[in-house]
Amino acid sequence: MSQFARETRREAMSGASLQRPWLAGKRYYPFSEYLRRLFGAKVYKVSLDAGFTCPNRDGTKGFGGCAYCVNESFSPNAGRKLPIGNQMRRGMEFMRSRYGAEKFIAYFQAFTNTYADVETLRRCYDEALRFPDVVGLSIGTRPDCVPDEVLDLIEGYTQRYHVWVEYGLQSRHNRTLDLVNRGHHYEDFVDGVERSRGRGINICAHVILGLPGESGDDMMETGRAVSSLGVQGIKLHHLYVAKHTPMETLYRLGKIDVLSHDEYIRLACDFLERISPDITIQRLVGDVTSDMLVAPKWPVSKEEVLRGITEELVRRGTCQGAKKEVPQAVRGSA
Repeated sequence: MSQFARETRREAMSGASLQRPWLAGKRYYPFSEYLRRLFGAKVYKVSLDAGFTCPNRDGTKGFGGCAYCVNESFSPNAGRKLPIGNQMRRGMEFMRSRYGAEKFIAYFQAFTNTYADVETLRRCYDEALRFPDVVGLSIGTRPDCVPDEVLDLIEGYTQRYHVWVEYGLQSRHNRTLDLVNRGHHYEDFVDGVERSRGRGINICAHVILGLPGESGDDMMETGRAVSSLGVQGIKLHHLYVAKHTPMETLYRLGKIDVLSHDEYIRLACDFLERISPDITIQRLVGDVTSDMLVAPKWPVSKEEVLRGITEELVRRGTCQGAKKEVPQAVRGSA
């Protein structure tokens, strides 16, 4: 754990964390601030589609993928079939002109980006990393698709690059994972996280709030469980229903509900309060291509949702980590 993270945790537990610059403005630890502190520059991710598939689509684990998933709804390069180098070049040019980006992280986003042999993965990763302003590598994958030889490969990049592996979990509850056809269980996530430790690899967990059949307590249990595993980042968003998914069929039949934006703001704040203050928040609301979205169609922008989360935390007088459970041994040593 970094000195910054240790200070943050100590201050959060004492109540002083409300004075931290990143908490004074946001009341949570945004990934942009983490990157700015680490590199002293504007760092942006470039999303890539390397043409991989998923064991939950090709029959290894199942067919059709997760009930809510269609990559075209959230991955800007999904299905474009451009060479990885071209995707990187175009993405960097766009980020420079649009946001003033100075450094970049190659983000393998679409589908399962460790689902190939080691040499194929090496060629893909190397092609994305050959540009001089690329400082990091982020790999989106499933926790049941990281054999040790793949983790060995990824570990090899940590000497030169800032490396993340993003594990899709979505829920701590196996009944939910079965319901949405994830094709793996929580125990697979724990195994992937544990085998990734000690390698210099940062771990980001993906979590969805509002999955079918889950109560608020269920969602908070997921937050506590993920936080207790010592991950470095979390991506959080609400369940949305996209076109051409099994979830769309269930929604149109009236078999599932979706959250209102007020409900999501409340749940997101509840979740943030229960996770460690040193976990970087890489996402708090999902980006969905509008022509792919079925529901919920909130009458607010993404920026308004983010502002609403900060305002709710301010209203509560709280912040990320404020209600994180402290282990009994720590309580007793005060």
